[in-house]
Amino acid sequence: MNDPTSPPPVDVSRKYVRLVERRPDGLVEFEFSISDPALFVEMLLPEAAYEAFCRTNRVILLEGERPEEGEDDFNWSLREATHQRFR
Repeated sequence: MNDPTSPPPVDVSRKYVRLVERRPDGLVEFEFSISDPALFVEMLLPEAAYEAFCRTNRVILLEGERPEEGEDDFNWSLREATHQRFR
């Protein structure tokens, strides 16, 4: 019997990428997550390496911006911190 209060199982085969920006210097800024799109690392790769990374990991591309999860002092990304939050 499944416990409704337990977290869903981790599925390491599900990998997600949310494109943040294709920069003029040829780098691609993106968020990468495994199993849960809400928990991610921010990455920066050259265009060709980004495309290869997505193919190799067979990622699911997430569209649009990351959903807001409320105003929380600890709920921010490095990009937000450097571009808007602490300026």
